[in-house]
Amino acid sequence: MKSRQTAQNEVLPLEEQLVGVNAKTGIFPGARMTGSRSWSGGRRRVLGKRPLESYCYHVMSRTNGGEIWFDDVEKEALKRVIWRMAEFCGIKVVTYCVMGNHFHLLAEVPHRETWLQRFEGPQGEARLLEHLGVLYSKAYLGMLRDELADLRARGLAVVAEERLEALKKRFCDLSLFVKEVKERFSRWFNKRRGRRGTLWMDRFKSVLVEGRGNCEALRTMAAYIDLNAVRAGTVKDPKDYRWCGYGEAVSGSRRAQRGLCKALGKPVDGWKSAGAAEAYRQVLFASGTEVLDARKEKVVRAGVSVEKARAVLAERGKLGLGELVRLRVRYFTDGLALGSREFVEGVFEANRGMFGPKRKDGARRIGESETELYAMRRLRVRAVE
Repeated sequence: MKSRQTAQNEVLPLEEQLVGVNAKTGIFPGARMTGSRSWSGGRRRVLGKRPLESYCYHVMSRTNGGEIWFDDVEKEALKRVIWRMAEFCGIKVVTYCVMGNHFHLLAEVPHRETWLQRFEGPQGEARLLEHLGVLYSKAYLGMLRDELADLRARGLAVVAEERLEALKKRFCDLSLFVKEVKERFSRWFNKRRGRRGTLWMDRFKSVLVEGRGNCEALRTMAAYIDLNAVRAGTVKDPKDYRWCGYGEAVSGSRRAQRGLCKALGKPVDGWKSAGAAEAYRQVLFASGTEVLDARKEKVVRAGVSVEKARAVLAERGKLGLGELVRLRVRYFTDGLALGSREFVEGVFEANRGMFGPKRKDGARRIGESETELYAMRRLRVRAVE
């Protein structure tokens, strides 16, 4: 049964419901600057043996007892928290899937010392503070700058450096990254539902996945994650599930496309140019077919139908233009008006009062070069708006 708070939330526009997720960390009563947080330890994770390489991990975490289920807004919120914290922590998302009571994440953790070199040198501190803007508000960063300046003015430069080092400890660490994702989402989720208590069951599970040289393991794991909604019977085609890396990639998200290119061993910009889109779709349908019983009468494990798999492989994984446009429009925003540039501009002029004074034109192209269709709103790849 839905709580009164949840029912009230559902009548609000999506962005208003996600305001706490989108907000950056700011100043609050009793706030201390860096180094104030205590991170608990726990069992050790399996680590790679070569110190100068990055490593990939499959991460999975489930809600407490698997009994708490996320609605569509909450899936969207968790997706956003994952992407933002990944950017902040220096973690690269290869792919992911947010389900009703758990999530999967295939993440590349870079070699920490190599990644931190960007914050060295005369401009290193300025670059670090700029990077912190991914997560922290301008007010918070202003307070941090003032504190650092005050410490140095009082001859406590060592303490100032300790403050900065405490921040850097949060970078390129899988455990801290996942812990903070779960904690940040939990605070928002509990406030939204009007609940208290633990949301997640135990610590997350992780598996080290080979990610260099032969990409078969990484490719197989990525497909396993992106096929979650198909195996659960939620959708029949993984492209139709909005909260997974593949669904986001086919809708035009470059960040999701870059991750799947990594899984395929393709150049990061090779989703179209190197044929990664078609190649990965073939991987999904070749490995995700349903399993029938011995008599071939009953499905014992859900998946894509054999007929659909054969059709996709026969088409070499290609999606038609109409399907690509449909996905962009349905997943990410109501375009208000859809058509040629001239048509959309005409509608914009007739409805200019709907938009702010900074908006000078109306047409926003859908996609890059594969279509001549335009919409009045940018078909964003990071949100349903």
